[in-house]
Amino acid sequence: MPIISRNPFTQEILLEETELTSNQVQESITNAKNTFDSWKKTSFNDRAKLIRALGLVLRENRQNFSELIALEMGMPVSQAAGDIEKTAQIAEYYADNAEEFLKPEFIEANNLNQYISYEPMGVLLQIAPWNYPFYLALRPIIPALMAGNVVLLKHASNVPQIAKAIAGIFQRAGFPEGVCTVLMIGSSLVKPIIEDPRINIVTLIGSEFAGAKVAATAGAALKKTIMELGGNDPFIVLKDADVTEAGKQATTARLRNQGQSCNAAKRFIVEEEVAEEFLALIQQNFEAEVYGDPLDAETTFGPLATQEALDTVTDQVQRSLELGAKIITGGHGPDAVLTDSWKAFRAVHDKGYFYPPTILTNVTKQMPVYTEEVFGPVVPLIVVQSVEEAIMVANDSSLGLGASLWTKDLELAKKIIPQLECGMVCVNSMVRSNIKMPFGGVKKSGYGRELGIHGLKEFVNVKSVVIS
Repeated sequence: MPIISRNPFTQEILLEETELTSNQVQESITNAKNTFDSWKKTSFNDRAKLIRALGLVLRENRQNFSELIALEMGMPVSQAAGDIEKTAQIAEYYADNAEEFLKPEFIEANNLNQYISYEPMGVLLQIAPWNYPFYLALRPIIPALMAGNVVLLKHASNVPQIAKAIAGIFQRAGFPEGVCTVLMIGSSLVKPIIEDPRINIVTLIGSEFAGAKVAATAGAALKKTIMELGGNDPFIVLKDADVTEAGKQATTARLRNQGQSCNAAKRFIVEEEVAEEFLALIQQNFEAEVYGDPLDAETTFGPLATQEALDTVTDQVQRSLELGAKIITGGHGPDAVLTDSWKAFRAVHDKGYFYPPTILTNVTKQMPVYTEEVFGPVVPLIVVQSVEEAIMVANDSSLGLGASLWTKDLELAKKIIPQLECGMVCVNSMVRSNIKMPFGGVKKSGYGRELGIHGLKEFVNVKSVVIS
């Protein structure tokens, strides 16, 4: 079955790539295992030189790679540049710090020489998503390599050109063959790879559904997994918040990459006293987006990545409308409330997987936009009467990735933070991952952490050593 690259703006097929055979996959695993035996013996200094070279290749080709992201999955090119830059920063961070983070820890004991050694685990299978196709593919790979592991990368099937570009980055940076191998395969070949005894650890960044399947397979084989899955992140605006700034950041938090981000704000929980003001601000901001070709530097809002993504968002909103939600702006079909700018754009360009920036009110917990992760540009506005209700609604989800809390009362914020069931809380700012801070979720948003020292130590065997 061919792996197809399709332009989400024009819907034209860009590339059809032949999937690897099972025998070719086996050869790649064998090569990776053999390479690990030598790679694990290399010094931190030698690994760091190559990782820094990788960061340099990313920076030198930032414009080309940004355009490739825009072309293949629809992120506006102006936003895609940040995807490349942050990936380069991760390379620099671990090149500079991995050796210090993984140095042996000596434990004092009576007449004993005791220490903790951090050693590479072996061959990592990284299953990457399409939404931030360089950053999220390389985010776990870079620390895994610095720890002395080798990697097999299975990228999302709708971004084969980016997968090939990543393979090229490792070649241009001078990595030995087999240190990071890109597998051009569909999802059907993933299960036997996980089950292969030469695979030691599996990471996945993706949906709750994909995570459950991969975790079940890896669990049956007793292999460690690291899962960064979906989010239904609350954006909580209390009555004493800076509503203007909250409205500004809420727009970015929801509409960056057309809402296709695991840690995007997805449920907007606002105290009644400021709900009307907040709604007016985000409506104004949503309706000011510039629609167009993602390759155009002036475009701020492009298409969703695939037809499936468009169909899913359309269905979630429609089912919510049938349960009583009200469209303030956006939507699709007979209930849509469309701006003149949107109508003008679609009059001249009726192709592409576009869904307009959408705001819904009258949202209740029975609705898909409340209970499900909506991977698109949709705001469900949920009005609450108190701080206690805001916390209850925020935690009323099976997912727990991040949360954004807006209040001028920092003492109150410190009391709320431990009550929020998530892996990250940002007070008076939108949720963003930080290279130096661990990132990951709780509940069905996954387990394990990426980034920071904790993200590096996920990829090592923590070995206790006692010498009498």
